[in-house]
Amino acid sequence: MKKCHQFYLLVLLVFIITSCQFSHLLKSDDAEKKYAKAIEYYTKKDYSHALQLFDQLMTVMKATDKAQRIYYFYSYCYYGQKDFTMASYYFKRYVSNFPNTKEAEECSFMSAYCNYMNSPDYSLDQTNSYDAIKDLQLFVNTYPTSSKVPQCNDLIDKLREKLEYKDYHIARLYYKMEDFAAAIRSFNNILKDYPDSPHKEEIMFYIVKSYSQYAKESIEEKKKDRYLKVISSYNDFVQQYPASHLLADAKSLKEKTDKELNILKNIESLNKPIINKKK
Repeated sequence: MKKCHQFYLLVLLVFIITSCQFSHLLKSDDAEKKYAKAIEYYTKKDYSHALQLFDQLMTVMKATDKAQRIYYFYSYCYYGQKDFTMASYYFKRYVSNFPNTKEAEECSFMSAYCNYMNSPDYSLDQTNSYDAIKDLQLFVNTYPTSSKVPQCNDLIDKLREKLEYKDYHIARLYYKMEDFAAAIRSFNNILKDYPDSPHKEEIMFYIVKSYSQYAKESIEEKKKDRYLKVISSYNDFVQQYPASHLLADAKSLKEKTDKELNILKNIESLNKPIINKKK
């Protein structure tokens, strides 16, 4: 118990001494010593202490040959702390300030990658996802022969899958809320924006279902046109997925629609004015 107590006292003493030494270093005017210590902290992955020193050196050594390396390590300190917003910003600033260095390509990729890492769950705002796609595509266009291009394309695909799933979730939500006009519009937009969507089969089926419900709840004057769209969307679905596991349900909707159209046809026939022909 006594040895344990002594150990904790020793740790506390080392911490106090180290803190005092670092505080003294921060107040020092010796830029070279700060630079060397910042590199040492960075190498040990002590990004918090390294960042504080690099932050001071950014201004002090702005016009020196070390400015480029300070900017580079400064950006990676934020990355190491998982502050991807600040890391992305400073990686982008590095490329802007030092476009002709060998690290410019790397930092351009890292700026885009940090935006990718900031991409949230599909249910949240996707501004960072759109920014990441834009920056990743810009990297591919700027460095088409880079070894990072395949990774960029893979990351873009993953982000697009997330955006597509968000849109799909929203369209399904419209359907559950019985806002069938909005559901139809949303499902069709997904097919337009993501023609290779993994949910394409379900989306096309939901368009048939949405038109069926939309027609059913429409005023008499619009029922026929909307029931015809059920038939049209059903035909598109069957053409794309003739062996779909949803085919039986789709056929059931089509048969109900045929009956409704026949009823409307009979009503139209009864309501036609009788024309008397002169003998």
